[in-house]
Amino acid sequence: MELFGEGMAVQKQGISEYKMIDVGSKTPTHRVCVATGKLIAAEQSIAAIRLGTLPKGNVLPLAEAAGIIAVKKTSELLPLCHPLPIDAAILRFEFEKTAVRVFCEVRAHAKTGVEMEALSGVNAALLCIYDLTKGIDPALELADIHLIEKRGGKSGTWRHPKAEIELTNPTNAHPQSPSLERFKTAVITLSDRAARGESEDVSGKTLREALMAMGALAIHPILIPDDTSLLAQTLINLMETESINLVLTTGGTGVGPRDITPETISQLGGKLVPGFGELIRQSGAQFTPYSYLSRAEAYLVKQTLIICLPGSPKGAKESLDAIQHLIPHTLRIISGANHG
Repeated sequence: MELFGEGMAVQKQGISEYKMIDVGSKTPTHRVCVATGKLIAAEQSIAAIRLGTLPKGNVLPLAEAAGIIAVKKTSELLPLCHPLPIDAAILRFEFEKTAVRVFCEVRAHAKTGVEMEALSGVNAALLCIYDLTKGIDPALELADIHLIEKRGGKSGTWRHPKAEIELTNPTNAHPQSPSLERFKTAVITLSDRAARGESEDVSGKTLREALMAMGALAIHPILIPDDTSLLAQTLINLMETESINLVLTTGGTGVGPRDITPETISQLGGKLVPGFGELIRQSGAQFTPYSYLSRAEAYLVKQTLIICLPGSPKGAKESLDAIQHLIPHTLRIISGANHG
């Protein structure tokens, strides 16, 4: 049966140019996005907005409400956006001499990201401020509307190049990457081929860059072959000589005959922390069902948290993205802090 007759060829062609992405097979993950934008106005207008003395009243609470409503109604405004169960929509305002900047953070446990929801919130809040201010200042401008950061899903964490400047003032509406500032870390790559110089250690480099972005105090890069005794001795040296707080290993978590990482770490004693491996496999399953074959795990050996991650650069990065929010808190608990 033909959906379109001959006379509807133009309509058929037009419809085929876009489609709504089918996310039915995806697994919901925690999604976070922050967007920003600003309204530029005369200095006296900005002062009136700040003080709540506009003729129409205090605009900021109304702009906050407008932003929240827009976040929740994004799928009604944009045809291809999926309706999402929004967990939180947080708006915040900062003032400059001739501008007011809006930040909107959106959180959801969903199958697709919340970028458009965050941008909708920013735009609605700005338009609300515009509406209440235009009576005293018709020369208003909306500017610099963009994403700051997004987290979750297949792409992991992404930040706009401007984000390092914009995120220097931490607030609830600025989701900082988990901080490892006080902790010494190491990355161990297990690869026979890379150890022989036959391939590049891309996975180790990827993890080191991720730790640097989290502010790790020091990062020791180590490349060794898939060897049980060599891995055990390397870990012992790091714990006893370097007092390393966190070790990430990459490689050796599969089911092949040379995959020896988890059992080697287990033989050093300590505690299995099963939630890390469970979360890694659950998160990875949204990309490939083979995630459940991974033996990625985390162990607490003495005062060192050792997390063994997959060997592929993509798998290692996606796995770290899935658990990175747990790592700083775990390290603080290990060092004696309480859960608060």
